[in-house]
Amino acid sequence: MKISIIGTGYVGLVTGTCLAEVGNDVVCLDLDERKIGMLKQGQIPIYEPGLEDMVQRNQAAGRLRFTTDVAESAAHGVIQFVAVGTPPDEDGSADLQYVVAAARAIGQNMNEYKVIVDKSTVPVGTADRVRAAVQEELQKRGSKLDFSVVSNPEFLKEGAAVEDFMRPDRIVVGTDNAKATDLMRALYAPFQRNHERLIVMDIKSAELTKYAANAMLATRISFMNELANLAEILGADIEHVRHGIGSDPRIGYHFLYPGCGYGGSCFPKDVQALQRTARANGVELQVLKAVEDANDEQKHILLKKITQKFGSDLSGKRIALWGLAFKPNTDDMREAPSRVLIEGLWKMGATVSAYDPAAMEETHRIYGDDPRLKLVDSPAAALADADALAIVTEWKEFRAPDFGVIKSNLKTPVIFDGRNLYEPKMVREQGLEYFPIGRL
Repeated sequence: MKISIIGTGYVGLVTGTCLAEVGNDVVCLDLDERKIGMLKQGQIPIYEPGLEDMVQRNQAAGRLRFTTDVAESAAHGVIQFVAVGTPPDEDGSADLQYVVAAARAIGQNMNEYKVIVDKSTVPVGTADRVRAAVQEELQKRGSKLDFSVVSNPEFLKEGAAVEDFMRPDRIVVGTDNAKATDLMRALYAPFQRNHERLIVMDIKSAELTKYAANAMLATRISFMNELANLAEILGADIEHVRHGIGSDPRIGYHFLYPGCGYGGSCFPKDVQALQRTARANGVELQVLKAVEDANDEQKHILLKKITQKFGSDLSGKRIALWGLAFKPNTDDMREAPSRVLIEGLWKMGATVSAYDPAAMEETHRIYGDDPRLKLVDSPAAALADADALAIVTEWKEFRAPDFGVIKSNLKTPVIFDGRNLYEPKMVREQGLEYFPIGRL
């Protein structure tokens, strides 16, 4: 199949590359000439395990191309994926200007029947706006070309996006057209040879499904964070509680790990956008408001623990940070808890030495050469001259450290663990004070 991908961000690049991997002829469009230049050289602008090799392999095979030419993209693919950004607007709603602009570009340049697929995370009703924009551009041209609009939300986890696309647990397709449905079935056939994973529904239900999924996962995280905070006060161990409730098949273990809050490009934005959509239709989603409030509060939990130990005046203190990205296996710092902690420590007079396996460049882009932040090249280097260690991201390389090295390097042998990586008893037996979240 000939496929066009509009937008080479996280979703677009993974989608285009994985579709090329199974033999499709894919052209990826982006108006950012620097990014397209990088991609043509086989370099990717994001950190995602396995993606760079796949991009290089499919470029070499001629199945994957990158362009800034809008007309070329519109002419190429029978299926046109719209995978542009939908950043939050000032009121929390999704900003659809790039989605509508992509739709207009297709309408201005298409020369045959097209299936226009909304891959970006968009609110309910976006397909109608896309259809109207394309139709308006066709009318300006005096053209009666036929087209279909489909909702095909992505369910890709950063850090495991290639695996998620190649081996999906479900493929949601919202459509009102039989021809478009058949084309989407053919497109995704290579990804569901083991058993049927494609779920066909109406377009508005597909649009809502994406927001509902992320909102449910965010709810589980905030619920567990609040339980962990309560467990700490009551003298209970949240890890025991997690096992107790997770063993119930109606609940399960996924997304029941307490920590210092969720971040990233999806959960915060999507929870806000779904609330905005509800309000616009006269409905207040009380649970999601609480989810968002709880998460905002949870991002301050490590700072609270640090000030309980050292006091609110942290002048002269240096805190070592392990982890900057909002989660492992990504360099994404959007809405990351580390940013709340860093900036909170600065306000109280502390400085920070930090290490992350992937997010150092992104951190420097955000904070520049601020003298209050020292970026180092190893976990051990972050400990030098530090008064305490705070763990913010659960990278694998942090899971089994030498606690003797940690103790000998820190001025005060104390760990504030925002991800509950260690068994408290074992750490304390090493002569370190240990402050996890909700554990005894």
